[in-house]
Order: sequence, then structure tokens, then C-alpha cells
Amino acid sequence: MEMNFQGVMAANVTPFTQDGSAVDHDALAHLGAWLSEVPGITGVVCNGHAGEGTALSDRERAEVVETLVGAVGGRVPVIAGIISEGTQLAAAEARRAAEVGAAATLVYPPHGWLRFGYQRQAPVDRYRAVAEESGLPQVLFQYPHATLAAYDLETVLEICELGTVVAIKNGVRNMSRWDDELPIIRERFPDIKVVTCQDEFLLHTMWEADGSLIGYASLVPELMVALQQAATDQDYKRAKSLYDATGPLTKVIYHRTSHMEGTIALKMGLAARGILPHATVRSPLFALSEDDDRAIRSALEFAGVAVVG
Repeated sequence: MEMNFQGVMAANVTPFTQDGSAVDHDALAHLGAWLSEVPGITGVVCNGHAGEGTALSDRERAEVVETLVGAVGGRVPVIAGIISEGTQLAAAEARRAAEVGAAATLVYPPHGWLRFGYQRQAPVDRYRAVAEESGLPQVLFQYPHATLAAYDLETVLEICELGTVVAIKNGVRNMSRWDDELPIIRERFPDIKVVTCQDEFLLHTMWEADGSLIGYASLVPELMVALQQAATDQDYKRAKSLYDATGPLTKVIYHRTSHMEGTIALKMGLAARGILPHATVRSPLFALSEDDDRAIRSALEFAGVAVVG
């Protein structure tokens, strides 16, 4: 399926049954269908951070892709996050995603690299193996500069030279690197799109990005599409107005003690909107408080989004 990275791709959450023992595929299908019908949403991404991918089994991750592919009905592509640690395991995960209809892969670095770094040849080897095993195009995931899993510019260019990367999800969160490296990447690989994923810094990164791939869009897709369009149109006044309207919501979702709590807050917001039946997460995530629920509901209403209950 043709992919359009010049819009907003929603990094999706994974609904669970009330006790968290299984994926709630009915709720997942409803969420995927809802997202795919929002004008300006150009793709659904699953099994990543927002989707609690590391809390899912190999089989569950493949089933999540399969359910979403059926739910979106060909309206938008489904991109599978690939999060397995070992290269061979990641390649097998990508093959399973391809078998059930994924249009592309979003390739995560092994989480061990966050703390301990990687050998020079390892990232290119990982992308090559995943591409060869799955036959799918890839989204390169650039991690924050503050971690040891961020790729230097030379490594990014080497991965792109494989010819399998169609977009870069740029989460470097270092504006010097963003400004310095983006022109070089675009000059060398003009067909590769660069999308922002910096949910809490969208106003600052959407202007130079081709589009966005964000968890925020799984909760308020209509607002994220409007913000992206304003940035694409270089309409700062409209973009700033939208950004300010979502300010309280951004704070209660992403400005938390742990950034991972954003996934819980997204689910709580979707429950408040009536899109999900509840906000169950799996350990190592835990439910937030009733005060948090009230704050999320209030922030949604401030942004002009109706809540239920």
C-alpha cells in the first residue's frame, strides 16, 4: 500500500481486557477504524511505546497487526513497530507482521543500547536483516540524543543507503542536531521523508518536518491533523492557537514523572472520550489516580474535545 508521510500517523495504544490478561481485539478494531476514518490521518502504527509493545508476546504483536489491518479496511497503511532485542528475533517479528498485512516496519533499537550503546556495524546489520526477512519498507527510528541508542549522522546515512528506508522518525530531541543534520539527510536522500515524533515539542519541530508520527494522534487525531496542517501551511498564528489549546492536555499526558505514563494517560483520555471502554494497562505500567482522570478530562474539554460520563 502506498504510504503518505506528509500527514499525521497515529502511534496507537493497545486495549486490553479488564484484567489485562489479553488484548481486547474488539476495542482495538473499533479504535483502528475510528482513527482511519479521520481525514488527515495517513497511517496507524502499532506495537511501539504507546502500544506497550514490550508487554506483548510475539503472537500478540502479530495479532494486533492483523486486527488493525482488518479494521482500517485499506483506508490507511498499518506500520508495525519492531521491538525485539536480538537481530534475528527482530527479523522474525517483521516477517510475521508482513504475513498478516503490515505495510511497513518501524524499527526500534534494542533497548539494551539505551544504556550500553552499540557496536558500529550493529544498526545497519539490524535494518538489513529486518528488511531482507520481511520484504517491507522501513521507518528509521532516531532515538533521543541523550541516550546511547541515538545514531550519529554517519550511521543514519549508512542505514538509508540500504535503500529500504522510506521515512525517518526523528526523535533526537536535540535542536542543534535537528537543524544541522536535516539538510544533509534531505540533500543525500530527497525521497526519504522526515517526520517528527516529539509529542511534547510539536510546535518546535513540525515546521521543518514532512509530517508527524505521534502517540498524541491516537487520542486527539483531529487536533493533531489541524496542527500539522497549520505548520505545513506555515500559518504560525493558527498553529500557535491550536498548540495553546492543547497545552494543558500536553502537560497532563507528557509532562509527567515518567514519560511512559503518557501511555496510561492516552488510554484514560480515550476512555473519557468513549472510544475505549476502560484504560487498563499491563505491568510495568500501573493505573493513575482519580485526580489524574479529572485533570485529563478537564484538559480535553479545554481543548474543545467532548468527554462522556
